Amino acid sequence: MTNSGKLVVITAPSGAGKTTIVKHLLQTIPELRFSISATNRARRPMEINGRDYYFLTTEQFRRMVSQGAFLEWEEVYTDQYYGTLRSEVDRILSERKAVIFDIDVQGALNLKKEYGDQALSIFIQPPSLDTLIERLKNRKTEDAKSLQKRIDRATKELTYKDNFDKTVMNDDLKLALSEVMKIVCSFLGVPVRTH
Repeated sequence: MTNSGKLVVITAPSGAGKTTIVKHLLQTIPELRFSISATNRARRPMEINGRDYYFLTTEQFRRMVSQGAFLEWEEVYTDQYYGTLRSEVDRILSERKAVIFDIDVQGALNLKKEYGDQALSIFIQPPSLDTLIERLKNRKTEDAKSLQKRIDRATKELTYKDNFDKTVMNDDLKLALSEVMKIVCSFLGVPVRTH
């Protein structure tokens, strides 16, 4: 199987559309399995532990960091941690599937560094910072302080786009989905899916 042992890392600032793109890829490319990240942030309504994230307490997260349980982890916001569990990636690779990540920019850089050519990293770029800010506001999932943190972080993350294997503009979602699909299928050595 040509895709065995491969990793597809999708990254973008919050609000650029990476989660929508990852969900589409998972629905159309059967060779992919989603790597569920771990976090200590509060679970949002509709989120399910073990499906959206592995929700850990701050103490659990820090203990697992000291035990070397994470391939990569980061304090994304003050006292808010996200990371990729080594056991999660090993589990998927043992099923002879390719791993797909929906991950923040720093985490994506760390995974690319760890796996090199075994990993394909794709940066999803919003049409503009203004568009990104509008998308974040329209989500209505943040208070004003939290929203400003996301905007500040997104502004910084946009400067890293040239550090990834591919950059795809998400101005038109249908076109972005099609472009990412072609890139990922080519990397995995599987036929391009069209739905």
